[in-house]
Amino acid sequence: MILVIDIGNSQIELGVFQNNKLLKSWRISTGVDRTEDEYMVFLHHFFSLLDLSIQAVEGISLASVVPNKTFIFEKMCQKYFKIKPLVVDHTLELGIKILYRDPSAVGADRLCNAVAAYSRYREALVVVDIGTATTFDVVTASGEYLGGIISPGIETTAWALYQRAARLPKISLEIPVKVIGQTTEESMQAGIMIGTIKLIDGLLEEIFSELGKKIRVIATGGLAKLIKDKSQFIEIDIPHLVLEGLNIIYYKNKRAK
Repeated sequence: MILVIDIGNSQIELGVFQNNKLLKSWRISTGVDRTEDEYMVFLHHFFSLLDLSIQAVEGISLASVVPNKTFIFEKMCQKYFKIKPLVVDHTLELGIKILYRDPSAVGADRLCNAVAAYSRYREALVVVDIGTATTFDVVTASGEYLGGIISPGIETTAWALYQRAARLPKISLEIPVKVIGQTTEESMQAGIMIGTIKLIDGLLEEIFSELGKKIRVIATGGLAKLIKDKSQFIEIDIPHLVLEGLNIIYYKNKRAK
Protein backbone atom coordinates (compact mmCIF):
# COMPACT_ATOMS: atom_id res chain seq x y z
CA MET A 1 0.00 0.00 0.00
CA ILE A 2 1.33 3.44 -0.97
CA LEU A 3 0.54 6.60 1.00
CA VAL A 4 0.44 9.76 -1.12
CA ILE A 5 0.44 13.31 0.27
CA ASP A 6 -0.27 16.51 -1.67
CA ILE A 7 0.48 19.62 0.39
CA GLY A 8 -1.20 22.61 -1.24
CA ASN A 9 -1.55 26.22 -0.17
CA SER A 10 -5.12 25.78 1.08
CA GLN A 11 -5.54 22.07 1.72
CA ILE A 12 -3.53 18.90 2.25
CA GLU A 13 -4.90 15.88 0.43
CA LEU A 14 -3.86 12.42 1.53
CA GLY A 15 -4.66 9.13 -0.15
CA VAL A 16 -3.79 5.44 -0.17
CA PHE A 17 -3.22 3.33 -3.27
CA GLN A 18 -3.27 -0.43 -3.47
CA ASN A 19 -2.40 -2.17 -6.74
CA ASN A 20 -2.46 1.28 -8.41
CA LYS A 21 -6.05 1.87 -7.33
CA LEU A 22 -6.95 4.82 -5.10
CA LEU A 23 -8.74 3.30 -2.11
CA LYS A 24 -9.62 6.54 -0.34
CA SER A 25 -8.54 10.15 -0.01
CA TRP A 26 -8.96 12.77 2.71
CA ARG A 27 -8.48 16.54 2.99
CA ILE A 28 -7.35 18.68 5.91
CA SER A 29 -6.61 22.40 6.11
CA THR A 30 -3.09 23.63 5.39
CA GLY A 31 -3.53 26.90 7.24
CA VAL A 32 -3.41 25.53 10.79
CA ASP A 33 0.04 25.06 12.40
CA ARG A 34 0.37 21.44 13.49
CA THR A 35 3.17 19.14 14.57
CA GLU A 36 4.08 15.81 13.00
CA ASP A 37 2.33 14.11 15.94
CA GLU A 38 -0.91 15.98 15.31
CA TYR A 39 -0.88 15.09 11.62
CA MET A 40 -0.36 11.46 12.58
CA VAL A 41 -3.47 11.59 14.76
CA PHE A 42 -5.47 12.56 11.66
CA LEU A 43 -3.89 9.80 9.60
CA HIS A 44 -4.41 7.19 12.29
CA HIS A 45 -8.09 8.13 12.48
CA PHE A 46 -8.50 8.04 8.69
CA PHE A 47 -6.86 4.62 8.50
CA SER A 48 -8.99 3.25 11.34
CA LEU A 49 -12.18 4.32 9.56
CA LEU A 50 -11.24 1.98 6.70
CA ASP A 51 -9.77 -0.68 8.97
CA LEU A 52 -6.38 -0.15 7.32
CA SER A 53 -3.10 -0.92 9.06
CA ILE A 54 -0.34 1.67 9.31
CA GLN A 55 2.11 -1.23 9.00
CA ALA A 56 0.72 -2.02 5.52
CA VAL A 57 2.24 1.19 4.11
CA GLU A 58 5.33 0.18 2.11
CA GLY A 59 6.10 3.52 0.49
CA ILE A 60 5.24 7.22 0.70
CA SER A 61 5.21 9.80 -2.09
CA LEU A 62 4.91 13.50 -1.27
CA ALA A 63 4.33 16.67 -3.30
CA SER A 64 4.45 20.05 -1.60
CA VAL A 65 4.32 23.73 -2.45
CA VAL A 66 4.66 24.70 1.24
CA PRO A 67 8.28 24.11 2.35
CA ASN A 68 7.74 24.27 6.12
CA LYS A 69 4.99 21.64 5.85
CA THR A 70 7.28 19.41 3.78
CA PHE A 71 9.72 19.24 6.68
CA ILE A 72 6.97 18.38 9.19
CA PHE A 73 5.54 15.60 7.03
CA GLU A 74 9.01 14.17 6.38
CA LYS A 75 9.46 13.98 10.16
CA MET A 76 6.06 12.30 10.55
CA CYS A 77 6.85 9.68 7.89
CA GLN A 78 10.20 8.78 9.41
CA LYS A 79 8.95 8.84 13.01
CA TYR A 80 5.79 6.77 12.59
CA PHE A 81 6.22 4.81 9.35
CA LYS A 82 10.02 4.43 9.48
CA ILE A 83 9.98 5.45 5.81
CA LYS A 84 11.80 8.28 4.09
CA PRO A 85 9.19 9.71 1.70
CA LEU A 86 9.87 10.28 -1.97
CA VAL A 87 9.60 14.08 -2.30
CA VAL A 88 8.68 14.97 -5.86
CA ASP A 89 10.82 17.43 -7.78
CA HIS A 90 12.30 17.85 -11.27
CA THR A 91 15.32 15.64 -10.55
CA LEU A 92 13.29 12.42 -10.32
CA GLU A 93 12.38 10.00 -13.09
CA LEU A 94 9.06 11.42 -14.26
CA GLY A 95 8.49 9.92 -17.70
CA ILE A 96 8.25 13.39 -19.21
CA LYS A 97 10.94 15.89 -20.26
CA ILE A 98 10.74 19.33 -18.64
CA LEU A 99 11.39 22.22 -21.03
CA TYR A 100 10.80 24.98 -18.47
CA ARG A 101 13.78 27.38 -18.45
CA ASP A 102 14.29 26.62 -14.77
CA PRO A 103 12.96 23.09 -14.15
CA SER A 104 13.31 23.54 -10.38
CA ALA A 105 10.68 26.30 -10.49
CA VAL A 106 7.86 23.98 -11.60
CA GLY A 107 5.60 23.18 -8.65
CA ALA A 108 5.51 19.53 -7.58
CA ASP A 109 1.71 19.48 -7.96
CA ARG A 110 2.02 20.68 -11.56
CA LEU A 111 4.56 17.96 -12.31
CA CYS A 112 2.24 15.33 -10.82
CA ASN A 113 -0.70 16.60 -12.88
CA ALA A 114 1.35 16.49 -16.08
CA VAL A 115 2.73 13.01 -15.37
CA ALA A 116 -0.67 11.54 -14.49
CA ALA A 117 -2.47 13.09 -17.47
CA TYR A 118 0.22 12.07 -19.97
CA SER A 119 0.33 8.54 -18.51
CA ARG A 120 -3.42 8.25 -19.10
CA TYR A 121 -3.63 9.60 -22.65
CA ARG A 122 -0.16 9.60 -24.26
CA GLU A 123 -1.06 12.59 -26.40
CA ALA A 124 -0.71 16.37 -26.43
CA LEU A 125 -2.85 17.90 -23.69
CA VAL A 126 -3.47 20.74 -21.27
CA VAL A 127 -4.22 20.20 -17.59
CA VAL A 128 -6.26 22.97 -15.96
CA ASP A 129 -6.02 22.76 -12.17
CA ILE A 130 -8.72 24.88 -10.54
CA GLY A 131 -7.48 25.38 -6.98
CA THR A 132 -5.95 28.20 -4.90
CA ALA A 133 -4.46 29.27 -8.24
CA THR A 134 -5.82 28.28 -11.63
CA THR A 135 -2.91 26.70 -13.47
CA PHE A 136 -2.51 25.46 -17.02
CA ASP A 137 0.15 22.87 -17.85
CA VAL A 138 0.92 21.94 -21.45
CA VAL A 139 2.44 18.60 -22.48
CA THR A 140 3.32 17.61 -26.05
CA ALA A 141 2.47 14.33 -27.77
CA SER A 142 6.07 13.18 -27.22
CA GLY A 143 5.89 13.83 -23.48
CA GLU A 144 7.59 17.22 -23.24
CA TYR A 145 6.41 19.58 -20.50
CA LEU A 146 6.36 22.92 -22.34
CA GLY A 147 5.23 25.14 -19.48
CA GLY A 148 1.95 26.87 -18.80
CA ILE A 149 0.03 29.65 -17.12
CA ILE A 150 -0.68 30.65 -13.52
CA SER A 151 -3.64 32.88 -12.70
CA PRO A 152 -5.61 33.63 -9.50
CA GLY A 153 -7.96 30.88 -8.36
CA ILE A 154 -11.69 31.23 -7.74
CA GLU A 155 -11.47 31.11 -3.94
CA THR A 156 -8.46 33.43 -3.92
CA THR A 157 -10.33 36.00 -6.02
CA ALA A 158 -13.50 35.77 -3.92
CA TRP A 159 -11.52 36.13 -0.68
CA ALA A 160 -9.52 39.07 -2.00
CA LEU A 161 -12.71 40.94 -2.91
CA TYR A 162 -14.25 40.23 0.49
CA GLN A 163 -11.07 41.30 2.31
CA ARG A 164 -10.28 44.41 0.29
CA ALA A 165 -13.74 45.86 -0.36
CA ALA A 166 -15.50 46.82 2.87
CA ARG A 167 -19.07 46.45 1.59
CA LEU A 168 -18.69 43.23 -0.40
CA PRO A 169 -19.88 40.03 1.33
CA LYS A 170 -18.62 36.48 1.33
CA ILE A 171 -20.42 34.56 -1.40
CA SER A 172 -21.26 30.96 -2.25
CA LEU A 173 -19.22 29.78 -5.21
CA GLU A 174 -22.06 29.01 -7.59
CA ILE A 175 -22.58 29.88 -11.24
CA PRO A 176 -25.47 32.36 -11.52
CA VAL A 177 -28.28 31.91 -14.03
CA LYS A 178 -27.66 35.34 -15.60
CA VAL A 179 -24.53 37.38 -16.13
CA ILE A 180 -26.28 40.63 -15.15
CA GLY A 181 -26.60 40.30 -11.40
CA GLN A 182 -29.49 41.95 -9.58
CA THR A 183 -27.98 41.57 -6.11
CA THR A 184 -24.44 42.13 -4.88
CA GLU A 185 -23.98 38.36 -4.43
CA GLU A 186 -25.24 37.62 -7.96
CA SER A 187 -23.00 40.34 -9.38
CA MET A 188 -19.96 38.91 -7.60
CA GLN A 189 -20.84 35.37 -8.68
CA ALA A 190 -21.08 36.55 -12.28
CA GLY A 191 -17.75 38.31 -12.11
CA ILE A 192 -15.91 35.52 -10.31
CA MET A 193 -17.52 32.33 -11.65
CA ILE A 194 -18.47 33.32 -15.19
CA GLY A 195 -15.32 35.44 -15.34
CA THR A 196 -13.23 32.36 -14.48
CA ILE A 197 -14.92 30.28 -17.18
CA LYS A 198 -14.25 32.98 -19.79
CA LEU A 199 -10.67 33.37 -18.55
CA ILE A 200 -10.06 29.61 -18.84
CA ASP A 201 -11.59 29.31 -22.30
CA GLY A 202 -9.87 32.48 -23.50
CA LEU A 203 -6.46 31.30 -22.32
CA LEU A 204 -7.05 27.85 -23.82
CA GLU A 205 -7.79 29.50 -27.17
CA GLU A 206 -4.48 31.36 -26.89
CA ILE A 207 -2.68 28.08 -26.11
CA PHE A 208 -4.26 26.38 -29.15
CA SER A 209 -3.29 29.36 -31.32
CA GLU A 210 0.32 29.27 -30.09
CA LEU A 211 0.54 25.51 -30.70
CA GLY A 212 -1.20 25.77 -34.05
CA LYS A 213 -3.81 23.16 -33.13
CA LYS A 214 -6.47 22.26 -30.61
CA ILE A 215 -5.46 19.60 -28.08
CA ARG A 216 -7.16 17.62 -25.33
CA VAL A 217 -8.05 19.56 -22.16
CA ILE A 218 -8.37 17.93 -18.74
CA ALA A 219 -9.50 19.67 -15.56
CA THR A 220 -8.76 18.83 -11.95
CA GLY A 221 -9.15 20.54 -8.59
CA GLY A 222 -12.03 21.11 -6.20
CA LEU A 223 -14.21 23.23 -8.48
CA ALA A 224 -13.30 21.50 -11.75
CA LYS A 225 -16.61 19.67 -12.14
CA LEU A 226 -18.61 22.89 -11.84
CA ILE A 227 -16.45 24.73 -14.38
CA LYS A 228 -16.14 21.80 -16.80
CA ASP A 229 -19.86 21.76 -17.55
CA LYS A 230 -19.73 25.40 -18.71
CA SER A 231 -16.40 25.39 -20.55
CA GLN A 232 -16.20 25.06 -24.33
CA PHE A 233 -12.98 23.07 -24.23
CA ILE A 234 -12.66 21.02 -21.02
CA GLU A 235 -13.46 17.41 -21.91
CA ILE A 236 -13.23 15.67 -18.54
CA ASP A 237 -12.54 16.42 -14.90
CA ILE A 238 -10.34 14.04 -12.91
CA PRO A 239 -10.64 14.82 -9.18
CA HIS A 240 -7.42 13.25 -7.82
CA LEU A 241 -4.94 13.79 -10.62
CA VAL A 242 -2.09 14.92 -8.34
CA LEU A 243 -2.52 11.79 -6.21
CA GLU A 244 -2.42 9.63 -9.34
CA GLY A 245 0.78 11.36 -10.37
CA LEU A 246 2.32 10.77 -6.94
CA ASN A 247 1.59 7.05 -7.20
CA ILE A 248 3.00 6.83 -10.75
CA ILE A 249 6.17 8.76 -9.84
CA TYR A 250 6.73 6.56 -6.79
CA TYR A 251 6.82 3.40 -8.91
CA LYS A 252 8.89 4.98 -11.70
CA ASN A 253 11.57 5.84 -9.17
CA LYS A 254 11.32 2.55 -7.29
CA ARG A 255 12.06 0.75 -10.56
CA ALA A 256 14.86 3.21 -11.38
CA LYS A 257 16.82 2.28 -8.24
